[in-house]
Amino acid sequence: MFTNIKNKKFIQLFTSYMILIFAVVIIAYPLLWTIGASFNPGNSLISTSLIPENPTLDHYKELFAGKESLQYGQWYINSIKISVFTMIGTVICVSFTAYAFSRFRFAGRKNALVLFLLLQMIPQFSALIALFVFAQLLGLMNSHWLLTFLYIGGQIPMNTYLMKGYIDSIPMELDEGARIDGASNTKIFMKIIMPLSRPMIAVVAMNGFIIPLADFVLASTILRTPESYTLPIGLYNLVNDVMGASYTTFAAGAILISIPIAVVFVLLQKNFVSGLTAGGIKG
Repeated sequence: MFTNIKNKKFIQLFTSYMILIFAVVIIAYPLLWTIGASFNPGNSLISTSLIPENPTLDHYKELFAGKESLQYGQWYINSIKISVFTMIGTVICVSFTAYAFSRFRFAGRKNALVLFLLLQMIPQFSALIALFVFAQLLGLMNSHWLLTFLYIGGQIPMNTYLMKGYIDSIPMELDEGARIDGASNTKIFMKIIMPLSRPMIAVVAMNGFIIPLADFVLASTILRTPESYTLPIGLYNLVNDVMGASYTTFAAGAILISIPIAVVFVLLQKNFVSGLTAGGIKG
């Protein structure tokens, strides 16, 4: 019987490791291939390999060569600006809405939550025509600020549900104790709820930063001039040109996109820790 239990644990452990290895290969192979392609000479994918025989930095240099058709530096700045302001705006808006839905009872609360749920089910591209007309009527085509506000508005429903669920797990006893001490709702929100919600705030911030860097559909609808492009639009044009498509330069540009994402993740990593609520109760 002891042998059967030992064999069963071995099979479970072996299966778990195989699944993990398979997942790592699926995730890592495209990344490694893209890195290899970015160092391969030439512009074609036919001659590229995972490990370049004659690695070169020419594609990275080309990105910042200052060509009129390749304004990579400007696109990078545009993307970072939009992502940073989207992240800040999303965290602020979602924090207030999630706190309101979690801690207050008001007319239309349930209907608003249902509306938020329904908004998550509507594909983004279904509103592209309306957003395009809206931008034209306001005279805000090629406006990074309009695009930022659209990103913030689009992330409020989903992230509000996430943060509301987290705030619901914070005991009401903390709020009641603070009110006995004379704290207002604003002080409770700033001094108790927000510090205990840091793990979820980090998740919302990460979502707010990554989505603009990965979005192509909405950005290409609002931004129409090369100097206003974000990285997804600019890099798409590198491989969309039938005569001058440069897949290896595209790979180099795609790799550089990961740098700000990695930096933000490292800065927020210490906040991706749960269990702060228990510490707040004991304190």
